[in-house]
Amino acid sequence: MPTLSLRALNRATLQRQWLLERQDRTALETIEHLLGMQAQLPLAPYVGLWTRLNGFKPQELVDLLEGRQAVRGSMMRATIHLMSSRDFLGIRPLVQPCMDREIYQNQSYGRKRLEGLDMNAVVAAGAALMAESPRTAVELREALGPMWPDREPPSLAHAVRCLLPTIQIPPRGIWGKGGHPTMSTAELWLGQSTEAMPIDDVVLRYFQAYGPASVLDVQAWSGLTRLGEVVERLRPQLRTYTAPDGRELFDLASASLPDEDVPAPARFLPEFDNVLLAHADRTRFIDDTLRGRLLIEERMSRGAVLYDGRVAALWKLVRTGRDKGLEVEAVTPLSADATASIEAEGNELLDFALPGSPLRFVPVP
Repeated sequence: MPTLSLRALNRATLQRQWLLERQDRTALETIEHLLGMQAQLPLAPYVGLWTRLNGFKPQELVDLLEGRQAVRGSMMRATIHLMSSRDFLGIRPLVQPCMDREIYQNQSYGRKRLEGLDMNAVVAAGAALMAESPRTAVELREALGPMWPDREPPSLAHAVRCLLPTIQIPPRGIWGKGGHPTMSTAELWLGQSTEAMPIDDVVLRYFQAYGPASVLDVQAWSGLTRLGEVVERLRPQLRTYTAPDGRELFDLASASLPDEDVPAPARFLPEFDNVLLAHADRTRFIDDTLRGRLLIEERMSRGAVLYDGRVAALWKLVRTGRDKGLEVEAVTPLSADATASIEAEGNELLDFALPGSPLRFVPVP
């Protein structure tokens, strides 16, 4: 098994993620290729598509959401993802164990707060309420609370959100609009029930978009466990490599690897982009020391800037009154060339998101 350097892994994943060269693809193709996009922050996927595609316009994603070809809902790791409707219907049942853990192991909402409760009755009541009309979390709490007066309404509403295949419907997630998260179910919104696609197909698609990767990486991305037996079943279709630390890595047998010295341009990633979350070992993109510092400082809710394929800065759009613009904060020392490259890409992002606004660069302390 050939040993791959961190730089080789970096370039391979950047290529799979369409971050070496922007692609002439549709937004729907991209969402499906990436197996969904993190969407806790409603507008993050727009930046994620802009940074990967030539000529992406926000209206393309708006049309997908309003036309119900794409949806936003709880998916991998019990977090909100933008998915194609096809993938939501097929993958949502597979990640139900993540949702169960979110309910029954979550100290804030689950465990003792739901102990002894007839959860089937709670779920049925939530489904009936959403059949009447889409509901916000507050509306679910207010309606479910009186039905179980000895229970905490937030726990009841959270159980409904996780145990049903809920979707956050527009205008949430629509460019230029806002609104509280309002939920419906897949059956109500899409007119179809969920039906699990083969887990083997999902794992193969993961390697296509995020490989080469280990079993632990697949599990970190999906939030599922015991995927080693799935990968073993797929081994005849896979090629194996060795990571710098000796871990076994897997990839599609048909997948090629780019030269590890291929240039990697500056790229602005949206908040919580899966490319930085989809591996248990993230050292191909960020050093553990830097990652720990950024997490401790709770700054990873900002977008990340890649330079030469690695996290070099954080960014955020500022929209407060007249104070509009893009703030870029370096987290590692940057050369003059790196600063110029990041500034140039940042100005392109401003043209996309806040035309006519300035860029402010904050150097590393």
